[in-house]
Amino acid sequence: MKIVIAEDQGMLRSAISRLLGMEPDIEIVGESDNGELAVQLIRKLSPDIAVLDIEMPLLSGLDVAEQLMAEGSKCRIAIVTTFAKSGYYQRAIQAGVMGYFLKDAPVSELAVSLRKIYKGSRVFSPLLTFSMSEELNPLTNRESELLSYLRAGYSVSEISKLLYLSPATIRNYISEILQKLEAKNRIDAVAIALSKGWI
Repeated sequence: MKIVIAEDQGMLRSAISRLLGMEPDIEIVGESDNGELAVQLIRKLSPDIAVLDIEMPLLSGLDVAEQLMAEGSKCRIAIVTTFAKSGYYQRAIQAGVMGYFLKDAPVSELAVSLRKIYKGSRVFSPLLTFSMSEELNPLTNRESELLSYLRAGYSVSEISKLLYLSPATIRNYISEILQKLEAKNRIDAVAIALSKGWI
């Protein structure tokens, strides 16, 4: 498989490139220290997979992924990062990223993951998926359901009848939702949840 590596730290990029290049089925066809050059290399060389750092000059790894998706590129994207941030993780999924790994994983593990991606599987670091799952959507199914009713304009007493719960319990749920979403009021909570795709 043909690989392009984009990483702004020269020593790290060289190390990843050298170690991956030792694998019999992996060929490193291009290297870049910024996102803009990475896009040019991917367009020119048509690699099977691009291994991208998130935080790079000119364009981030996620910017590159989004741009390539918009262009309909067949190159699969694997993100390698030191940042376990839920916002990044969400953007990566939306940009069709096939792999998301932390830099402290061994390169041999990265090679195994790249083979899986090459065959069409999505591979995400277990540490990342575990730590992000709650951050991605802090609401329980019941809370999301309740927010959907609020969005539709139902009152507390109407929702309590629909869910067979007391109005006091519904109010408790609402205050829990406001806390979780750091929302000022119910309307704000609905707007936040909608913007994040949680309802």
